[in-house]
Amino acid sequence: MWQPSLSPCLQDLGCCTRLAGCEIFGVAAANATVGRTQASSKEDKLNQSMMACCLSEEAKESKRINAEIDKQLRRDKRDARRELKLLLLGTGESGKSTFIKQMRIIHGTGYTDEDKRGFTKLVYQNIFTSMQSMIRASETLKIQYKYEQNKSNALLVREVDVEKVCSFEQPYISAIKMLWTDPGIQEAYDRRREYQLSDSTKYYLSDLDRIAEPNFLPTQQDVLRVRIPTTGIIEYPFDLQSIIFRMVDVGGQRSERRKWIHCFENVTSIMFLVALSEYDQVLVESDNENRMEESKALFRTIITYPWFQNSSVILFLNKKDLLEEKITYSHLVDYFPEFDGPQRDAQAGREFILKMFVDLNPDSDKIIYSHFTCATDTENIRFVFAAVKDTILQLNLKEYNLV
Repeated sequence: MWQPSLSPCLQDLGCCTRLAGCEIFGVAAANATVGRTQASSKEDKLNQSMMACCLSEEAKESKRINAEIDKQLRRDKRDARRELKLLLLGTGESGKSTFIKQMRIIHGTGYTDEDKRGFTKLVYQNIFTSMQSMIRASETLKIQYKYEQNKSNALLVREVDVEKVCSFEQPYISAIKMLWTDPGIQEAYDRRREYQLSDSTKYYLSDLDRIAEPNFLPTQQDVLRVRIPTTGIIEYPFDLQSIIFRMVDVGGQRSERRKWIHCFENVTSIMFLVALSEYDQVLVESDNENRMEESKALFRTIITYPWFQNSSVILFLNKKDLLEEKITYSHLVDYFPEFDGPQRDAQAGREFILKMFVDLNPDSDKIIYSHFTCATDTENIRFVFAAVKDTILQLNLKEYNLV
């Protein structure tokens, strides 16, 4: 006699089915329940096994990640210990940005032709800026042009929007050449201490034929002489003897100094630049304040900041070449009556200025390391910075595991 059977799919579903008029509960239903229980038990064991496996893999991955993090933290700590932060400070136009350029030339990649090409427009703009400054000064100081044609040349050059200058062409080349040779403009140049004029003015205007060439490519010296006011903060890292020197250049004008506070942490050395030639000049921001007095006030503030109590101080008395030129006709005693040295003596002048700054140090135990520099002279800066580097490393031998 035919006996109805429960299909496997019905067993799995645990269903009760009426088939061919017969009601199937009994054994079939019981078998379905047992099957379901066994399947559930196997599934639980499988899930537990998989969970244990997953937990094991997660634990391994977590351990690996933690190890990587610890390794990176150790690496970061080691790198931080081998990095020296040098903060480059000083008033505007003291030569900080030029110093950074020299570091790139001496200890970095230097300037490729493509890099130099990027300065072409800036050289042109510096020329127009300088000539416009002398034209305005001639009017203010009531200086007359010797050659009548230079009145129209001056009008032509004055109308130029310097920021839009990207080429150097006629009729501007001829106009600027004629103006530069005019005794009136030369008198304005000689009286430059009475207004603001770039130190690179004579350098560029004395070489206009080369700069005016159609295929003009700035030289390394042209790049060093370009004047671009620093706004914000510029960092330049370079590697020496397994130590990273991170040089930080900040704007020197008063409006830029409020940004310095963000640079004050973990400073190894303060490198303070003073322009020796500014003893007879006035500030850009205030035409009745002496630049060197402003520089002295800033230096006094910097060396007494709590942040810098453990930072070495290196004083660069920069632009010694300009001092040697200027002191022959502009007497130091006229601006600093306490100077009792011989007139027109550059050596006596710079030693007097050095003493003025060193005497501002209130801490007799703190040494001020000083150097006379010419930031546009690569060999001079190479020599000076080699000495500075040795000084800094000697002061940090133990901390940076150099002994």
